Amino acid sequence: MPRHSVTGRTDALPTALRGPSLYAAAAAGARVREVEVATTTSTAVVIGLIRWTATGTQGTALVEAPWDTNFADPDCTGFNTHTVDATAGAILRRSVLGAAIGSAVIWTFGESGIVIPEGTANGVGIYLPTGTGQHLDFTFVWDE
Repeated sequence: MPRHSVTGRTDALPTALRGPSLYAAAAAGARVREVEVATTTSTAVVIGLIRWTATGTQGTALVEAPWDTNFADPDCTGFNTHTVDATAGAILRRSVLGAAIGSAVIWTFGESGIVIPEGTANGVGIYLPTGTGQHLDFTFVWDE
């Protein structure tokens, strides 16, 4: 399975269900291997990783990158901060980023990864359980 990543900085303050996201394609799912999130301010923030079951209105499309350029470009797509809430599914992880610029968490998901089934409404995203947003740097790494 080829490995890919997408990375960015939030272009709008995320709220509870409007964080950056990674979605499957109509005919291609993914296995999420790693998600990294870092704060860009000196204020602590609670973040989480959630499964999306409907997209809401996705934010700006991001540029996905294959780790090995001998393979085809990725089918899954990354998006910046949503403008309308996505629909929440299962909460997969939750952490607190400390009150220091660059405070970060790297979630890894082992051999099987987090499976995102094919279908454009299926995805994972960063959410703010307390609803309080701040700008974040983020990276999603997946295989497809």
